[in-house]
Amino acid sequence: MKTRILITGLAFVSAISFGQKKEIKKAEKALKSNEYSEALSYLNEAEPMLGAADDEMKAQFYAARGEALLGSGGTDYTKLKGAAEAFSEALKLDPKMEAQLSAPLQNLRAGLINGAIKDQNAGQYKMATDKLYTSYMVSKDPSDLYFAAGNAVNGKDYDTSLEYYQMLLDTGYTGETQEFVATRKETGEVEPFDTENLRNIAVKSGEFIKPEIRVTESRKGEILRNMTLIYIEQGNNEKATSLMKAARAENPDDIYLMRADADMSYKMDDVERYNELMEKIVASDPENPEIYFNLGVGSAEIGNTDKAIGYYKKALELDPNYEAALINVAVLKLSKEDKLVEQMNSLGNSRADNQKYDELKQQRNDVYKETMPYLEKALQLNPNNPEVMRTLMNIYGQLAEDAKFKEMKAKLDALETKG
Repeated sequence: MKTRILITGLAFVSAISFGQKKEIKKAEKALKSNEYSEALSYLNEAEPMLGAADDEMKAQFYAARGEALLGSGGTDYTKLKGAAEAFSEALKLDPKMEAQLSAPLQNLRAGLINGAIKDQNAGQYKMATDKLYTSYMVSKDPSDLYFAAGNAVNGKDYDTSLEYYQMLLDTGYTGETQEFVATRKETGEVEPFDTENLRNIAVKSGEFIKPEIRVTESRKGEILRNMTLIYIEQGNNEKATSLMKAARAENPDDIYLMRADADMSYKMDDVERYNELMEKIVASDPENPEIYFNLGVGSAEIGNTDKAIGYYKKALELDPNYEAALINVAVLKLSKEDKLVEQMNSLGNSRADNQKYDELKQQRNDVYKETMPYLEKALQLNPNNPEVMRTLMNIYGQLAEDAKFKEMKAKLDALETKG
């Protein structure tokens, strides 16, 4: 009696296993025909019996589910996240599946990153953060986590950004990478290539010279800088100071950490230390426009607009064709416009108010006139920048420069039609 019961039980387990395998095979066949909904249906039938399966069969199940969710997901984050979780489970159960899942994982990462870029551009920072973190969980590429943290900062989700930044520091991430570059003969511009082989082919063609390996800028200073500023924002000056002290002790000559320390000092109203550190940063390479540009960015981010404009102008003295510096000066100068317009809109219709309105309007026009040369030079350097075109067009309109307005509008319309 006992023997018969045991044999029956074994037959029952075998039947379940056979059923699972059959449904998974059906799902895999449906995937080959891009019938993703059908594949999910077969997998849903197999799922209740999954507990009796071995790890290899479970891995097959989760791999198939991941591909089905990815194929049917499009831009649906819920499905893309489900695919990421399924692929992760498959690899945990059977690491040998890594080669088989290489292409689907790349496609999944591309879908998540492209979606995150769109979300970021639309100001949907929480969704961008989630997608990039999910991509990191799949790819294990720390750059995904770095950009997830940046979006968390933009969305003012400071706890999440601190968590992600700390994860990056714990793994020793710096963001430094090697780039294969060469100089284009015709323009003298240094251009990067995806691989060393592509760079070498370009050099052999004769169009490029001076093949080099360039190391990209470390992101560690920026990470520590952001962390310290977040701690200050949260009122945790002690934590901010402790973090920066440890970082500077480890890398006392790191320019980016020095800048972070300067920004922290400014936030804490330690102007003397701020100025001292700024002088050291400039002294490290006084003829380098990049340093002044970066100092301008840092000063703008902590609200020191006048200082930022000064640094950008110094960068332009060293490199008059520094497009980013030209645009950033224009942006900061135009930032004065909002306050002037707000004051103009708050006025009534009395004689005194009308006189004040005219004064404010003249101040606004002066801002436009100060800004115009920077934008016009930037457009000369990059004639296809639609945002610069649009801003210039609006300025010309406000200043009643009708001929320039019509010319810029025609250029912008042509560019947008072409695009």
